[in-house]
Amino acid sequence: MKVSDLAIAAALAVATHAALAQKPAVYPAHGQSPAKQSQDDGACYAWAKQNTGIDPAVVAGTPPPPQGPTGARVGGAARGAAAGALIGDVNHNDAGHGAAVGATAGAVAGGVRSRRQHAAQAQNAKADQQAEMNTYWRSYSACMQGRGYTVQ
Repeated sequence: MKVSDLAIAAALAVATHAALAQKPAVYPAHGQSPAKQSQDDGACYAWAKQNTGIDPAVVAGTPPPPQGPTGARVGGAARGAAAGALIGDVNHNDAGHGAAVGATAGAVAGGVRSRRQHAAQAQNAKADQQAEMNTYWRSYSACMQGRGYTVQ
């Protein structure tokens, strides 16, 4: 994955997170008072939550997956060291130097692989959150429309 791909993925993640908090605009179509609209809003919030099993406050507050160490660099370094020792021993009769070079290359490759996996996990988590919120807002909108509001 290129740096530009990571930048695009990060921008999409930020935009998706912002979109999670967006509630559809609701307008009274039959002269409902602000107090009645507030009452209907609360009732539809509860109905949509019960109907879908999704609570927007919980979904929006869900933290992204942790990005702690996973051992990918250590595993990559070990594999690289083994391969480097083999190649160094065969080519230059210097297994130690080959192992050091291989370990460095393996650690770098393991770190890249780990970052790609974390980015994919974060993107999948955001997509799941967005799908849940879309389901919730569709249910909320149906309730508000049923109570005589225009929803956009």
